[in-house]
Amino acid sequence: MRGTLLIARLTWLETRRRRIALAALVLGLLFVAVFATAIYFGFRFEDAAGEVNAVQRRVAATVLTVAGLYVVNFLVTAAAILLPIDSLSGEIGSGVIQTLASKPIDRAAIVVGKSLAYLAMTAAYLVLLAGGVLLAMRCFADYTAPAVIVPLAYMLLGAAVMLSITIAGGVRFSTITNGIVAFGLYGVAFIAGWMEQILSLSFFNSPTARYVGTLVSLLNPADAMWRRAAYELQPITAVIFEAGPFGVASVPSTAMIVWAVAFVLGVLALAARLFRRRPL
Repeated sequence: MRGTLLIARLTWLETRRRRIALAALVLGLLFVAVFATAIYFGFRFEDAAGEVNAVQRRVAATVLTVAGLYVVNFLVTAAAILLPIDSLSGEIGSGVIQTLASKPIDRAAIVVGKSLAYLAMTAAYLVLLAGGVLLAMRCFADYTAPAVIVPLAYMLLGAAVMLSITIAGGVRFSTITNGIVAFGLYGVAFIAGWMEQILSLSFFNSPTARYVGTLVSLLNPADAMWRRAAYELQPITAVIFEAGPFGVASVPSTAMIVWAVAFVLGVLALAARLFRRRPL
């Protein structure tokens, strides 16, 4: 445990030295500023016109909240991939990892320590961006999402899925190959989930699409976690998008959430095992 915490601390110091956290912070604040500005002027002009009733206003606020958090989910997922993408593969290629691996620290502690550090950074980034979106909606649109903690937890779990995949890929692949594989797997999960939503609608009602979507979600449950978060964010009466990235036509089950947690733990355990056996 001590070795794990030491690796986590060293990972954070290295990230700060390279100004990765600073760059993410600045760009995150820029996104929040743009979103808040758009919401401020949009609802200010709507109030001045006085042509929108309370129901229409709430539906618009719900859709904009989900849309903002959809962008947050993408940015956080990208951060979860990019933060560790060069951590193991780059250090293995440069030989830096030998300095750590030669010390009395279990190699599994290196994998777990780096994962914990990057997960903490990803969680902080999620809180910053999502908090900005929710605060903007509360201040400028007088709208509060019916649920916050649970959807954000699902979004973080989805990011953790991609983080674990990237960590495991860094044990065997080069940095560029690892990035291609990680983003490719996320793209496959995204399009499969989107098609599952569209083809699950009543006028399609394709069971094959649901089976394929479920299979892909088992291979990579990251997008399924966003769809569950979107479902939790939207009151049933305000769901106007049944398909697409905001869709909840096919809601991931509790079993899929449990699988996502097991997936993260299993992939990290596999990464630790592969790293132990890899010659440096």
